Amino acid sequence: MPADATGLKKRSLTVAGHRTSVSLEEPFWDALGQLAKAGGVSVQALVAEIDRDRRENNLSSAIRVHVLKRFMETAGAGQPE
Repeated sequence: MPADATGLKKRSLTVAGHRTSVSLEEPFWDALGQLAKAGGVSVQALVAEIDRDRRENNLSSAIRVHVLKRFMETAGAGQPE
């Protein structure tokens, strides 16, 4: 299935000194960019932080969970279980 048919957009980043590709839906890329800007860091730096702290095996999943948690905190909903 082509990437655009799934809604995924693949981007290449350098994380921990290694090039990697991450596939996320466009709304997650947008939200990640907003969080990075609000934190005064680049998207690449935020992804590196998520990578360091992740418990999930998959970086894309870890990014989605991070974005969801941060937006839920902003909405006053607390942490997802």
